Amino acid sequence: MLAWSDLPAQRLADGGPLGALAARVVPAGARVLVAGPHDPALLDRLTHAEVTCLLRSHPDAVVLTDRAARVIVGGPAGLDPADTFDVVLAGAGLDAVESVEGVRLGWAGVLARLTAALRPGGTLLLRLDNPLGVSRLVATSPWYADRADAAWSIGGVLDAGRPANREQLRDRLAEVGLTADASYAAYPDPGAATALVGTDALDRSPTSGLLDAVLHGACAGGFAGGAVLQDPARLAVDALHAGLGATLAPGWLTLARRPGPAAPTAGPLPVLLVQTGPPGVGVVEVSDGPDGWHWAVTGGGADRTRPAPFASREAAHRDPAALTGPVTPGRLLRTLLLDGCLRRDLDALRRLLRGYAGWLAGQADPDGRLTGAVALADPDTVVVDGDTFAVLDPSWQASEPLPLEVVLARGLWRFAVTLLTGGYAHPWPSTLDVAGLTVVLGGVGGHDLDRATVDAAVQTEAAVTAALRGLDADGRGALATELRAVTPTDPPAGPRSYQQMREAWVRQREELTRLAALLKWTEELLTSRERALRRADATINLLSGSLSYRVGRLAITPARLAKRGARAAKRRAREALGPKPPEEQQ
Repeated sequence: MLAWSDLPAQRLADGGPLGALAARVVPAGARVLVAGPHDPALLDRLTHAEVTCLLRSHPDAVVLTDRAARVIVGGPAGLDPADTFDVVLAGAGLDAVESVEGVRLGWAGVLARLTAALRPGGTLLLRLDNPLGVSRLVATSPWYADRADAAWSIGGVLDAGRPANREQLRDRLAEVGLTADASYAAYPDPGAATALVGTDALDRSPTSGLLDAVLHGACAGGFAGGAVLQDPARLAVDALHAGLGATLAPGWLTLARRPGPAAPTAGPLPVLLVQTGPPGVGVVEVSDGPDGWHWAVTGGGADRTRPAPFASREAAHRDPAALTGPVTPGRLLRTLLLDGCLRRDLDALRRLLRGYAGWLAGQADPDGRLTGAVALADPDTVVVDGDTFAVLDPSWQASEPLPLEVVLARGLWRFAVTLLTGGYAHPWPSTLDVAGLTVVLGGVGGHDLDRATVDAAVQTEAAVTAALRGLDADGRGALATELRAVTPTDPPAGPRSYQQMREAWVRQREELTRLAALLKWTEELLTSRERALRRADATINLLSGSLSYRVGRLAITPARLAKRGARAAKRRAREALGPKPPEEQQ
C-alpha cells in the first residue's frame, strides 16, 4: 500500500505502557516480529532484541526502517514460512496487519499465520478491541456508521469470524495451539492505552483506591476535549466497583504461549502499567509480591540523574524516586465521600471529614504548616483503610510549606466542585455556591473556614495545576480566574458529556425558576406596598378637605403660635440675665 499510513497519531513517551510491557516480555537477544503499526518509541525499547517489522504500508516502512533490523511490507503474505520468532507482538490488533491488496485471510487466518511464525515456547502479545467497551458506550457516533478511510474492517459482535470477549479469544487461541497466560485491560483507548491493568487484579480488587484513581485519571484525560454521551471516568469507576472493570474495558492485551521451553524474561509481569505526566516520569509499574503491591518506575522516571520535572516551579514538583515500596491499600476518599453524600449519611460524612482534617492536622509542624506530599493531599489522592488515612501517590510534593487551613480548604474545594458540577445529590441546601459548600464541609470536619481561606486555597489549586500543565505566569493567572468563576450550574471539567451537560442545563433551569419566583415575589411586594401608599395618600387627602379637619386646624393654630411665643420670651429673658457665674454653672 504505497499511499497509506497506519502509524498512530497519538505518540506516548517511551512507547507508553505497551512499550514497557513489551520490554519485559522480550528476552535479551530474542528474535521479535512486530506485526502491524506500532509507536516508533516502542521499537526503541526493544534495542536488546533483533526486531523484524511486518507492515502493509510503504510510508510506515520508510519511517521505521532505521529502528528495526528488517522491515517486511505487504502483510502476512510477505513472511517466509521458514522464518520463526521468539516473540510476536501484535499490539495494534490483527486487522491492521493484513493488506487490502491480494487475497484476504481474515482475522482467524492472520492469527494462524502469526502462530505458525512462532517458535515452540514463544510468546504472542495480541490486542483485541472490545465491542462493548467503555469507549464504545460513550461514543457519540455508533460504530456501524464509521465511514472513515481507515474503516476497512468494522469490528462488532455480528462478525462470527472474530472473538468478541475474552472467553472467545481464549478458545480461538486454543484452536491454533496457544495457551492464554496473562491478560490486561487497556484504558482509555486500546490504540493509545495510557493504562494497562491486569484483568485478574480488576476482578479481585474492585474497591482498590489505586485502581479507582488509575481508571478515573486515564478516562478523564483520554477523552478530554471531545464529546461523549456520558462521563467515561464515572462509567469506568462504576464498572470497577461492580466487578466489571475487565469486562467493559475498551480493549484487552493477552499474552499467549506456544508449548515448549520458554525463554527467560525480565522477572514476573506487573499487575499495572500506567503512563504518568508530566513527560520524564515515564511509566509507573505496580508488581504483586508476597506482602502486597509495590511501586516501580521505568522509562524516563527510572533515570534518577534527570531533575524532577517543574522542580523550579513555585507550587509543586514530581519526584519519581518517591514511588518505591508498598502501595498504600484502602479505598479512595473521594469515592467514600460521594457514597456518603448520595445516601445522605451525615454520620459517615462527619467521620470521614473529621478524620481527614485530623490526619492533616497530625502531619503539620508546630507552626501549623504542611510540607511534602501531604501538603497536596486531597480526596482524589487520599486512601482510607479503616480509620487510617494516607497519600496514594507520594511523588507529587509541594515545593513550599502550606498552611493547614489552606491545604484543608483546597481539598474540600476540589470535592465541592466535583459534587456540584457533577450534579451529585447531597444533604446540604441547593442554593450554596462552591465556596459556601466548602465552608460547610469544613464545618462538618470541625474547622471554621472562611471565604478568604477558600480564596487562598483556589490560588494554591491554580498554582499546582499550572505546575502539572507547565503553564507560565499568565496562564496561571487565567486559570485562577477560571477556577474562581466555577458555579454549581456549570458542567464538570473534562469531556463534553451530553448527559452531564443536560444535568447542568437542568440545574440552570432550576436556578432561573428560583430567580423568576423571587423576582415575582419582589414585584408583588412592591405592588402591594405601592397600593398601600396610594390608599394612605387618598385617605390623607380626603381628611384634609373635611370640615372637621379645618375646624381642628383653626383650634390648634393659635395654641401653636402661643407656644412659640412663650418659648421666644423665655429665651429672651435668659439672654437678658446674662451668663451664670462659674460656681453656679457647676
